Amino acid sequence: MTDDKLPDFEVIANERPRSADERAELLAEPGFGSVFTDHMFTMRWSADRGWHSARVEPFGPLTLSPATAVLHYAQEIFEGLKAYHRSDGTVGLFRPEANAQRFNGSARRLAMPELPEKWFLASIRELISVDRDWVPTEGESSLYVRPFMIATESFLGVRPSQEYLYGVITSPAGAYFKTGPKPVTLWVSEDYTRAAPGGTGAAKCGGNYAASLAPHSQAIEKGCDQVVFLDAVEHKYIDELGGMNLFFVYGDEKVIYTPRLTGSILPGITRDAIITLLSEEGWDVHETDYSLEKWRADAQSGRLTETFACGTAAVITPVGMIREQGGEFSINESKTGELTRRLRSRILDIQHGRAEDTHNWTQTIE
Repeated sequence: MTDDKLPDFEVIANERPRSADERAELLAEPGFGSVFTDHMFTMRWSADRGWHSARVEPFGPLTLSPATAVLHYAQEIFEGLKAYHRSDGTVGLFRPEANAQRFNGSARRLAMPELPEKWFLASIRELISVDRDWVPTEGESSLYVRPFMIATESFLGVRPSQEYLYGVITSPAGAYFKTGPKPVTLWVSEDYTRAAPGGTGAAKCGGNYAASLAPHSQAIEKGCDQVVFLDAVEHKYIDELGGMNLFFVYGDEKVIYTPRLTGSILPGITRDAIITLLSEEGWDVHETDYSLEKWRADAQSGRLTETFACGTAAVITPVGMIREQGGEFSINESKTGELTRRLRSRILDIQHGRAEDTHNWTQTIE
């Protein structure tokens, strides 16, 4: 069998889909991650059969034994991407092949089976084709796509599972910023680290996010929006946020810094696109260690003109204020910088089909 066709593929229609009126009401204010479409995609893997039983089926609960491996040893990975309504009536995906590649990188790190990239892409296309009417059409809204894989063998021994479930669910998402991007305030965590060299920081697995929840709660208690982590070895260099990469802009020098990928930082797909676009515009982009001390000093002197975070959900988020033990400092008087605003609009225009895609980053579903 070639890897561009799903094995044993079938569609089982939901016998009780939401009506057009119900769907319209849900799409009016979908929020993020709480409303789900009528169907989901599932496929199984076992050591003796490989990938099998691929299908689109009604969205609903999964039945798992209390001894299921994922519940005890956390063999679990996921991805996050979006589908966008385009002015020509098609639905667009932004760099989904990069998500497929990162998904397999995560699978290798957690000793899980890899999924052929064309099957990953086909599973998303088939599900969106069935639930196409759920793709929002207003403004910056989109359909969030969540592929995932969990270990499903029932056993309590410490070893890789011999059975897995791959799934895709989709959820309409409203605009992250309804009135435009607002600068966020970050809390520098000195008590926690997100990941260490040799760990799972570069994999997109739930454990990384679980580890960020306590420091994120601490950030909220300090009146901040998010937490920023320092490196796990020297506790000196900027790592990333709980789920976003960071960029530091020196506008007068046309120089930008972003933390290098050490294996403890998630290789963001939006991050990679930003580096490409900035380099084309003539910016000198450095992927390197960037210290908290430098961040503070250059922000206070005015040499640092902007800081922004990036990720799938918000695309680009301006950073206005940094709080740490014993003090705080602001960037650009806590205002959204010109480059941050322009770069965010440029990426959104590519994603929604309003601008030419010169990099072949987008794929369409007719």
